[in-house]
Amino acid sequence: MSEPLLLTFNPGSSTIKCGLFRVTGTSPIRIGSGSIDFRSAPLSLNISNGGEAVRVPLRAPRTDDLHAVIDETLDWFKDHFSLNDFALVGHRVVHGGDRFKGPIAIDDRALAAIEELVPLAPLHQPQSVRLIRAIRTLRPHVHQTASFDTAFHQGQPDLVRRFAIARRLFDEGIKRYGFHGLSYRFIASQLASLFPALARGKIVAAHLGSGASLCALEGGVSRDTSMGFSTLDGVPMATRCGALDAGVVLHLLGQRQFSLAEVEALLYHESGLLGVSGISADSRELLASALPQAREALDLFAFRIAGEVARLATSMGGLDAVVFTAGIGEHQPAIRAAVCERLAWLGVRIDAPSNARNARVISDTTSKVDVLVIATDEEQVIAQEAVSVLDGQRLAKGSGGAQ
Repeated sequence: MSEPLLLTFNPGSSTIKCGLFRVTGTSPIRIGSGSIDFRSAPLSLNISNGGEAVRVPLRAPRTDDLHAVIDETLDWFKDHFSLNDFALVGHRVVHGGDRFKGPIAIDDRALAAIEELVPLAPLHQPQSVRLIRAIRTLRPHVHQTASFDTAFHQGQPDLVRRFAIARRLFDEGIKRYGFHGLSYRFIASQLASLFPALARGKIVAAHLGSGASLCALEGGVSRDTSMGFSTLDGVPMATRCGALDAGVVLHLLGQRQFSLAEVEALLYHESGLLGVSGISADSRELLASALPQAREALDLFAFRIAGEVARLATSMGGLDAVVFTAGIGEHQPAIRAAVCERLAWLGVRIDAPSNARNARVISDTTSKVDVLVIATDEEQVIAQEAVSVLDGQRLAKGSGGAQ
């Protein structure tokens, strides 16, 4: 009997990344990756399989429920990989609140609870709900699991998670949750495998992509993080503002008479690198631009990241290493260099040739702090957690009835 097929969904606000895995025993082995960018027209499924990239045009129209697009995507995977039909779909869900402290099998109650958290993550959570419902409709016998970005930070003490507001609001769930937890879990596991002595120390991991955050890892455990109640907090991002004086929001709503929808659009979609530069949300385009506002946006980005590294080091009482990860962190030497230059007072020194080639270790031999570049893999974490929820035997048995 061929091995069961596991699919992961990692949704963004306008994209969906897919991971395709075969399950051997209890080990998910990646066999392919895909993505759909809903900002492009016509839609296409972009496949990566063993280093080979394939663009598959999608005939299905985009609908609010995503059923047609997902159905065509599932059929393509089924037709092009000689495995059993889908036995399991694992989802990245951004917000788990205080209820979800680890991965879960999705049933009616869990789905309802995930949907209740939509107001706390309005960019990402609705996409997860659509995907879960689409699989339920299209492949009703396939098991589904959820892995939560917030779960990795659940162990942080209340001192870290509190805002200085009325205690009753903390008890009602107004607190710092933290995000990108699947990425940080993967980085912690990679550190334990590649640099076991260092992994036991005090590390700041910087997940820098279109969404960006930093996390203080001590012995592989989350101690503090830059994002708080929502994915708006912390450092500036592609189109999100990062940390912002709450008085600005009050001023916009009051004196400037912005509507709530206008404020939400401004903070989520019109701020960050795009807002400051007025040019682009893409750091690659800003790096290539000679315009001063492009340079200012990147300088602000690096300035805030370096400041957050220092704050998180204070939370841990020391700093042994900085790890850069995600799209910008893994592939943009100029931004890594700009951040590290601002951390020179901490003894951070990078080796320019190593940084230029995106080497795993980019600090030089005189640096008092190790500086690393480690590629993240959220889909691998989702797959592993999905299999852990449904053990290999149950998964293999369930795959025979998948539709």
